[in-house]
Amino acid sequence: MPTRDQVHNFAAGPSPLPSNVLEEAAQGLLNYQDTGMGICELSHRGKEFKAVIEGAEADLRKLLSIPDNYSILFTQGGGTGQFSAVVLNLLAAHRLKNPVKAEEFKPPILDYVLTGSWSSKAYAEAQRLSLPPFPNCPAFAEPRIAASMKSEKWTRLPKKSEYNFNKEAAFIYYCENETINGIEFPHNSISSSFPFENVPEGVEIIADYSSSFISRPILNLEKHAIIYAGAQKNLGPSGVTVLIIRNDLLIDTTEASKLGCIPHTPITYEYKILSDNKSLYNTPPTFPIYVSALVLKHLLNNKGGLKGIENINKQKAELLYSTLESAEKKNKVKLVVRDENARSWMNVTFTIEGSPEEEKKFLDGAEKRGFKQLKGHRSVGGIRASIYNAVTLESVKLLCDYINEFCA
Repeated sequence: MPTRDQVHNFAAGPSPLPSNVLEEAAQGLLNYQDTGMGICELSHRGKEFKAVIEGAEADLRKLLSIPDNYSILFTQGGGTGQFSAVVLNLLAAHRLKNPVKAEEFKPPILDYVLTGSWSSKAYAEAQRLSLPPFPNCPAFAEPRIAASMKSEKWTRLPKKSEYNFNKEAAFIYYCENETINGIEFPHNSISSSFPFENVPEGVEIIADYSSSFISRPILNLEKHAIIYAGAQKNLGPSGVTVLIIRNDLLIDTTEASKLGCIPHTPITYEYKILSDNKSLYNTPPTFPIYVSALVLKHLLNNKGGLKGIENINKQKAELLYSTLESAEKKNKVKLVVRDENARSWMNVTFTIEGSPEEEKKFLDGAEKRGFKQLKGHRSVGGIRASIYNAVTLESVKLLCDYINEFCA
């Protein structure tokens, strides 16, 4: 059986975590700080776990330079849960700002930027939640597509001229990194970067950062109303979701519902309730939060902060893409994302040219060399190498050596 140092895990999520973090977490699972009890056996309202979650919040605020007018929340339901929570909380906030009589209510517009599978699923959920509750009733909202690359099979990002934001929209929603397709908004491209400068004044910006969270600084963080991320890519185990939310959006959704014309928000999805109770309204996923707290300390103490993480991730991505571009010139592989500026640093997607047997041959050879979980998402196939924070530069170099050998 292979040992941990003989395996190179390129899983898209749940993803690998630093070995030293897992070792400390294993000890905490048995005996947390000499309490004689494991972290999963401690009360979530006790002083020990209170220190864990408060420490995680403080370290994340430091790592990302999050301003004081934003709250950090830890919740459950994954990014998929936030497809719903964002709509419900933002519709409530919009209703409180527009307390017209029910007969004067006009369903607000919700703008969605579609760049891949996850943003498309978020849009579909907004459509579902906006449906009229009864025949002859108005819809709760009008979700619309502000830009879409579906016709090009998610192989590039929209150009600046291809966005069509509505100045009356309640919010604009985008997914910063699309895990399945390998699309990511760049920080330094005039043509492909997200057009913050074109967002109409007063329109909120919502971002799904699940697959790129804490891989580099968040561009224009202060221009966002809400940023959320599932932990299971760079931050920790699956089971916890992190929210960064501007404080003025922590509103009472029940008061908004009394005005009518919007759906009710489930109590565990109301951001204000989560905030008022310091993410402890109900029992949170204590172990995933604990491991995430350890990861944050690891990053702050050992990686030179977020700039150090960014530099390493940039090296890994450039090396892997350069190797694949060379292989592509030999007609051995094909990169899925054709726009070079839109290629994800986290999820590198490509196909093996030739017969289906060639792909199997590539994956079988990779498996023998300890390269794990390289098969693409079941919805698209192909190959996907996810190179999250815990994937070392050495592992990427070894994968590149194998690609060169396979394509020789």
